[in-house]
This record gives sequence, C-alpha cells and structure tokens, in this order.
Amino acid sequence: MTLGTLIFSGRDWLWLAAGALGLALLLLVLGYRAAQGGAWRWVCAGLKTLGVAALVLCLLEPMWVGQHARPGANLFAIVADNSQSLQIKDRDASRPRGEALRGLLDPQHARWQSALEENFDLRRYFFDARLQSTRDFSELAFDGRSSAIGSALHMLAERYHGRPLAGILLLTDGNATDLRSAANLADLPPVYPVVLGRAEAVRDVAVQQVHTTQTDFEDAPVSVQADVAATGCRGQTIVAQVLDAAAKLVAEQSLEAHKDNDLLAFRFQLRPEKPGLSFYRFRVRLKGEGSAATAQTSEEATLANNSAVLAVDRGHGPYRILYVSGRPNWEFKFLNRAVAEDDQLQLVALIRVAKREPKFNFMGRAGETSNPLFRGFGSQSAEEVESYDQPVLVRLNTRDEFELRGGFPRTAEDLYGYQAVILDHLEEEFFSPDQAALLQKFVSERGGGFLMLGGMESFQQGNYQRTPIGDMLPVYLDRVPETNPPGPLRFELTREGLLQSWARLRDNEADEKARLQSMAPFQVLNRIREVKPGASVIGTVTGPEGKAYPALVVQRFGRGRTAALTLGDVWHWGFHDADAHRDMDKAWRQLMRWLVNDVPNRVDLTAEPQPEDPNGGVLLQVRVRDPKFQPSDDARISLDVQPVIMEAGAEVQTNLIRLSAEPSLTEPGLYQATYVPRATGGYQASVCVTNSAGVEVGRAVAGWSTDLAAEEFRSLTPNVALLEAIARKTGGEMVSAENLDQFARRLPHVHAPVMEAWSYPLWHTPAMFGFALACLIAEWGLRRWKGLP
Repeated sequence: MTLGTLIFSGRDWLWLAAGALGLALLLLVLGYRAAQGGAWRWVCAGLKTLGVAALVLCLLEPMWVGQHARPGANLFAIVADNSQSLQIKDRDASRPRGEALRGLLDPQHARWQSALEENFDLRRYFFDARLQSTRDFSELAFDGRSSAIGSALHMLAERYHGRPLAGILLLTDGNATDLRSAANLADLPPVYPVVLGRAEAVRDVAVQQVHTTQTDFEDAPVSVQADVAATGCRGQTIVAQVLDAAAKLVAEQSLEAHKDNDLLAFRFQLRPEKPGLSFYRFRVRLKGEGSAATAQTSEEATLANNSAVLAVDRGHGPYRILYVSGRPNWEFKFLNRAVAEDDQLQLVALIRVAKREPKFNFMGRAGETSNPLFRGFGSQSAEEVESYDQPVLVRLNTRDEFELRGGFPRTAEDLYGYQAVILDHLEEEFFSPDQAALLQKFVSERGGGFLMLGGMESFQQGNYQRTPIGDMLPVYLDRVPETNPPGPLRFELTREGLLQSWARLRDNEADEKARLQSMAPFQVLNRIREVKPGASVIGTVTGPEGKAYPALVVQRFGRGRTAALTLGDVWHWGFHDADAHRDMDKAWRQLMRWLVNDVPNRVDLTAEPQPEDPNGGVLLQVRVRDPKFQPSDDARISLDVQPVIMEAGAEVQTNLIRLSAEPSLTEPGLYQATYVPRATGGYQASVCVTNSAGVEVGRAVAGWSTDLAAEEFRSLTPNVALLEAIARKTGGEMVSAENLDQFARRLPHVHAPVMEAWSYPLWHTPAMFGFALACLIAEWGLRRWKGLP
C-alpha cells in the first residue's frame, strides 16, 4: 500500500528559511536566558520555537504527494463460491456458510461494494464447476458439485489478458477440487481471499481416498486401501463396508477413532466372483447410526462424503501361454492340470517326443538314402527324405489344427499371439538363430513373459550361455560349478518373496513360514553361477550343509519380464498329501498369473481421470498395434461409454454414449477421447478396432468410477493454507470478512495497472497556520499564567 511521500517544492527558499529560523532561535535564546521563571521559561521558549518553525517551514511549501488507482480505469473482480460445501453449518454457527456469504454480498447491509465501485469497474462472478457472470449474485444456490478455484482464476486471467485487472476478491472456503497447490498461479493478478467458515472441526466421517490394487494372490486378488477422516468422533467406532453391485455385503471392518481429528486406514482383500470389470461401493458410518443411506444428518455435518464407488478390472482372458518341452515330463502334467482350473489362463503345449535323427548313411538297400524305419512311407525322393528325419512334436490345447503345425513359431505374427513362453527340458540347439532372436524380441519389444524351468537340458546344461535366450535370463550361466548340491533341498522364500503376493500362498507371514516348514524337500537343482544385477531372488533352497542356492529369480527385461525356476522336480511337492497338492496347483496358477500380468495386447484401453479438470473429465486412450506389435496409425476406432449407476439392490446400465477418438499428435498408434461424467457412479468404456480393410483387430474394456460429491466434501474445514499460498503467490493478501469495508477504502491506494498522481499542499492549509498560531498563543498564555515577563 502506498501512503504518499513528503516533498518540498519551495527549495529555492531553503537558505532564507534557514537564516530566518536561525535568527529567531538566537533571539529566543538571548531573550529567555535573562528571564526569570525557572523551567517554565524554557517551555515557553519551546512553544514559541515550534510556532516560528511552522511559519518558516511554509516558505519551503511542503506537499504530500502519492498515487492511487484512477477512478473507473481499472477492473476488479468479485468471485463467489457456489459449491455444495457452503451448505455446511459450522460448529456453534447460527446459519450455514452460504447464508453468511449472502449477507456479505447483500448491498443493502454491506457498503463495501459501493466503496469499490467508486474507484473500480466491478465485475461479479460465481463459480462451481465453471465460472459464470452475475449482476447481483442472486443466482447463488450453493448446489455446485465441485469447487473449481484454479480453473476460475485462470479463466479470469485469460478473459482479461491485456486489460487492467487490478485484482480478484475470492470468497470461498478454499476446498478446491481441481487444485492441490498454488504452484501454477504466479501469472495471475493479485488475489484477495476471504475465508468462509471456521477452523473448528465439525463432526463428520469422510472418505479421503480409496485405492484398489490388482494382485496375483489367488485367494484375494484385489486389495482395497481406504483412508477415512474421522472429525469430532473421539472414542467412537467407525464401520467400513464393501458392497457389490447387488448391494450384498462383501467385507466389513471397524476401527475406533482415538483423536478428534483422526485418519483411519482400512484394508480389505476381495475376490471378485466374475472376471472382467466389476463395481463395488465402499461406505463408512458411525457405529449405531444404521446404514449410511438412512442416517440422520444431525449426526454428521454431511453424508455426501461417506461413500465411494470402486471399479475393479480382473482382465478379459484367456491369456495364452506357450509351453515348449524337449520331452514328456511330470512337470507339464501337473502344471497343465493346475492351469486348467483357471478360466483366464490357457496353456498351449508343444512337446517333443522324439529327437531328430542324426545325419549319417543308413545301412539299407542299394540306393536307399532314408531311415529304413520309414521304408514304405510315401516317396523316397531326395526332396522328401529329410522330412523323415525331423523331430516328432506333439501339440496340445491348440486353437485349431493349424496352430504350431510347423513347430516353434518362426514369425512375429505367430509368436506374438501368446502372452508368455515357458521352456523346459529343451536344449538351445532346438531353436534356429532367428527363432532365438525372435524369442528375445518377444520379451524385450512385445513385452511378453518368459520362464525357464529346471529340466535336464535347461540353463547351462542346455548350452544357453552367450545366446539370445540366455542373455535375457536373470542368472549367469557361465563358469557354473560342476557338482550340484546334495539333497534334500528345503525351499524358502526370501524377504523379497514374502512381499510378493504371487509368491505367497498364505495371507500372513506366520502362516506362510509354517507352510514352508512343512513343505516336502526337493532333490534336483540346476546350479547357476550368480544372479544378475537388478534381478530379484524370490526363493532359495538350502542343502544339508546349510548353504542357500537361488531357486526362483525374476527380473525385468526390456518391456517384459523373465524368470528362472532352477528346481527340476517341483512335481514332487504335490505327492506329499492332498493339501500339498492344492498348494502346488495354487503356486503354479499364481506364477502363471504373474507371468502374463501387464503384458500388452494389440488393443489396449485405459481410462485416466484428470485431477485438474473441474468437471471430473476422464481421458480415454486407445493404443493399437499391428501383428508385429508396431504402432498402427490407420485404425478405425469405435469407442462407447456406458454409465453404470449403482442403486439399491441392482446395477443399472444407462444409455450408451459413442465418442470420437482422435489420433495423438505426439505418440504413434495412440487415439484419445475425453469423457465428462454427469453423475456419480461407475463407468464402462469399450472399444472395437478395425483396420483399413474393415477387419477387426481387437476389442478392449476399461472402467472407472466418479464420485463428485465425495471430492467436494473431502474436507469440511476451510483450507486456509491453500488460500494463503494463493495470496502470497499472486501478490495479494488475506482479507477477513469483518474488514471488507476497510479493505474497500484502502484498495485504491494499492498498486493497480492504471494509477494517477495526487498532491496535497500542507503549507496552504488551515492546519499548518492553526498549529503555528496555537503554539504562539499557548506561549503567551503560559507566560501570563506564571507571571513571567
């Protein structure tokens, strides 16, 4: 704020004024020095000196000069919050925040707007999800579903860009739904926030945030983590429930609030009854209130923040896994049986039952060049002789008679149709150099999963060292010790393994360790030299000598993941008893789930809510790839969105909405569309992609949930910290509601885009002359009173 500056315009009279003042002082000192009267004479001398000095000062023409906003030349915006959070009634308050705001804006009772209009061109606005202009704020209904403070401020700055906007008076409780900090507000004009509401907490239970995490833990594949704020509920029990789409109770948990402002953490583990997309409702209430839907509003400040909708996507399989083995074995038998129980997994097998005959001269009839065992089988021409010497392969669980007919895939189009590949009992010579390189690209570029099991011709015994396949394994195969550790070998999970849900078979550490103790020992292990940097050892085996050897090692490789299971007789595990057999099957399924987890498909659809969007917009992204998993830019996208409203006892799907997806300008193969939800609930998006010839490329489904009211009522106390940060960042200041009149009077003297100078002549005022005359009269009266000469 600029108060003004004192200047002297008559500086040419400075020497004359100094001489006159000096002469007057000399005469006063000489005159009063000889006078009687003790200390009173010097008081009289001082009064006369002040009077003479004031008169001499007028010779210098003192003036008070400064600047103020030019009346009517600057714009000033008044912005009022119209969101639902202003319906809150603070503790010990006689009326809600919205009614208090109406009183502040009523021109009949508050004169501060008139004071501002004398100097500024006032512009009035109110906001919730969007900014709207108003004449007198009569439209305020406090029914907005969000508080887009950041969006409103930026919109005002853009609207008046290049125009003299002196500032923004922001009347709100500060609970923004599109703004977490003031980091991006530095380019705004000065903002003067007025806080509505009191800092004292009101009684309320609010869902702060809910996260769902997909796991490969078979018994509870979905983990729900919810943070609930309990305000004014010390000593009371908070009940949290998870309900499915049919309103059936799935899980329930109770925690006690130990403080007035307590943050409670609820953790649930769910197992959806069906694959694909499912919706759940998470809700909280005070114990004893009954259901959250029927609780009395007098118990809590609001019930709008007591629930949230959850979207859980368990995937749309089946996920196809290619198992390749050099011989029939027990491992495949039990692995195949275990995977058959999971309708989301499909194990396709290519098993060699006889190796290729070595090339040598067969002892047969004269002129016979083929194996005599094939005598009589078709033509014996030189072109077809070699076909009789090929390995004998058996295909199991194939899609049709043509799949894997030529053996292991030789093209990316054939191999990339699988999500994972498993090798067992198979030497490196089985693959051609092109096939080995293709398998490495399958993991690094396509993003597939790869697992090598500990068969007889695996790892170092299969001569995989210094090969494309060996390079992507998480273990080193060169300089392997020649001797294997003697059995029995006890399997244990490392600390890293215990933290991985797919590696555990029990839901807590104590039970898991007890299970490992009772686990049958193993006898066969493929030794490795050491683990590669960046790889994680999930499990180890310990021999009789007490030394631990890596048994299960995993790592990321390019876009995919690889694993090495060095045990060669996992099937022994299931022979112990029925419980061990079930554990072994469960372990296989969880390992397979981890192997195919996050493997991209030719068509992927993601839904990303935009936190900075005040309307709760969701960015839908479709990524399309060709058969070689390269980005496809000529795809045709059919994108549909269907709201799913969860009502009591049913899941109601409303009308389908078709969107237009546009190609991204920054990423090839990416198509984008934005959807703005209109109501609270779950939403399901589905996409069908065809190529330029009209042939379907693939389909994908994604889901999300929107809870606009819960976001608006996330906090019921004013966010003073955010408003202070906004004022500080923009060069404004906090203004209390009681001081609005004072603020309106002094605002014109604050720096504005258009200012004008003002001056006030202090010497040409009755006050200056009156002060000099008063000093002289007081001196004369004091002398008369004390009888001084």
